[in-house]
Amino acid sequence: MSQITSNSSLAAWGQRLLAAVFLSGQVIVHLLRGKIHWRNTLEQMAAVGPDSLFIALLTAIFVGAVFTIQVAREFINFGAGNLVGGVLAVALTRELSPVLTAVVLAGRVGSAFAAEIGTMRVTEQIDALLILKTDPIDYLVIPRMIACCLMLPVLTLLSLITGMFGGLIIATHIYGLADTVFLDSARNLIDTWDICSALVKAVCFGLLIAVVGCSWGMTTTGGAKGVGQSTTTAVVTALLLIFISNFFLSWLMFQGAGSAFVKGF
Repeated sequence: MSQITSNSSLAAWGQRLLAAVFLSGQVIVHLLRGKIHWRNTLEQMAAVGPDSLFIALLTAIFVGAVFTIQVAREFINFGAGNLVGGVLAVALTRELSPVLTAVVLAGRVGSAFAAEIGTMRVTEQIDALLILKTDPIDYLVIPRMIACCLMLPVLTLLSLITGMFGGLIIATHIYGLADTVFLDSARNLIDTWDICSALVKAVCFGLLIAVVGCSWGMTTTGGAKGVGQSTTTAVVTALLLIFISNFFLSWLMFQGAGSAFVKGF
């Protein structure tokens, strides 16, 4: 019985993934037609960006501080204390800032998308939109997708700056590194491509969060229980897709022998 339940759950998950792909195609078609509800888009941008700013920056500052604690002692013991800032900058820019910011938004925003649209689905509000000749994709999905794709890169940049600040505090006050050495190392080891890669990842992650949250909401059934299940599975699916896509994006962007740390010596 448990095996049958597991197989049915996996099949339902696969069907929802296909529905998410189909929804993405519909969004592209609608965007090509220029159908955008700007008022809804601005409201969603406020929900995704400013309303998520505090938790994203709080996460970033402690991640930068913890990373510096783990790295600084070992690097100082090996006589490479001048690389601490650069190592933190590379780690935050290429991986930590885009991924962790996306994780925060998947939990906060992706779940909200699934819950809001799922509630509208089970209470037949989406059917009412159709009766009023309002396309739910134009009215509900596209504004959320645009908001995530625009605001996640902004939050990623702010998280990068905040994470560097957290690392700087630890490096200077606990390990006695000069702030000029820390910042010069960061400036020497990262380049424009690292910043661009973080922004590209952020846009991709924002797209995934919006598509999964909206798609899971649009396919919700079963009343209040179904809304809860959709919200949970939407967050889990978004997190899985973020980690999987991050691997492939990193492999495409940074495969081969790197030269960042060579520049630091």
